Amino acid sequence: MSAMLVGMNVRQSKLLVAIIDQFIQTALPVGSKSLLKGGQFIVSPATIRNEMAYLEDEGYLIQPHISAGRIPTAKGYRAYVKEFMEPSQYEKQVRKRFESLREQYFQHKDQERVYESVALLSQMIPNIAFATVPHKHHVHYLGLANTLRLPEFQEDQLLASGVVETLESGIIDFLEEVCVDDHIRYYIGEDHLLPQMQSCSMIVTEYSVRGNRGAVGIVGPLRMDYGYNTVALECIADLLRSS
Repeated sequence: MSAMLVGMNVRQSKLLVAIIDQFIQTALPVGSKSLLKGGQFIVSPATIRNEMAYLEDEGYLIQPHISAGRIPTAKGYRAYVKEFMEPSQYEKQVRKRFESLREQYFQHKDQERVYESVALLSQMIPNIAFATVPHKHHVHYLGLANTLRLPEFQEDQLLASGVVETLESGIIDFLEEVCVDDHIRYYIGEDHLLPQMQSCSMIVTEYSVRGNRGAVGIVGPLRMDYGYNTVALECIADLLRSS
């Protein structure tokens, strides 16, 4: 606690701080009994009441009702923040909360970055763009509607439904079984190990955001434009890796 205000003794300044701290926590008027329960003041209730009356006369406290305790005034709060407040007492508590929220903030930003990158890739290609999302056992994909309009899928409804099923529930397991690294990898036809997609191709590579690995790739028919899609995927992967 810093230097006391003129006219206020040590006990009065400690009392003001105790009342403000308690009122901040409870939003209830503070009485002498609750102050004595804390063990900070080894005096009689009468002494506490006299000191509270002094602080009230000086304009630091008010008594909202005759039978109620006291609450701080604006003058009391000004004295508190200027002379008595010790933020270092709360540093550990605040930093713990901050670290938890900071991680949530960055996880949200990581996910936004992946979503936006998939959206960008889907605008560059006529096929399905996808990425696994860090922190989640989830795949984000776009471009399905355009892909399903291609002749291969129009002629083979089972292929179309197989692609949808794989994207929604099977692609993560597949990616865990095959090689996904910082090279562009090609899984064409039966290389898929997925019977429902053997008339399709997938090209995929790895990215990392703040040390969290993910996969980003393209799914399309066997006759996809491999050269164009490879460059497009490299561009998006580089964008993600630059974070």
